[in-house]
Amino acid sequence: MKYVVIAGAALLLSTSALADECANASTQTELNTCTAQQYQSADQKLNQTWQAVLKRAAVPQRDLLKKAQQAWIALRDADCAFAASGTEGGSIQPMIANQCMTEKTVEREAYLASLMQCEEGDLSCPLPPGN
Repeated sequence: MKYVVIAGAALLLSTSALADECANASTQTELNTCTAQQYQSADQKLNQTWQAVLKRAAVPQRDLLKKAQQAWIALRDADCAFAASGTEGGSIQPMIANQCMTEKTVEREAYLASLMQCEEGDLSCPLPPGN
């Protein structure tokens, strides 16, 4: 339950941040560029958190974690392709896809970050507690 609350809060915060950061864009090209930069930033943060989680995971868990991440990437990509499909060929399509990718990436990063907060005795959290 703790993970759902953290991920939900991160998603709500990311949605308002997306709108704020691109508020000064005046053309669709600028919006597309801004949302692409937001996605790249979110992806960099996810990759940093991913590396920390991977290091914390026990050796037998690492293959499972990698499989889960690969499956999540495939789901994210498919979901965002579907979300942007309603604007196929339009100039807004990259923005819709970028926003979706950013939101899902921020949500995943929050989930992975929550795994780094495992407490001693919490059997629902698969990673060992931090030192």
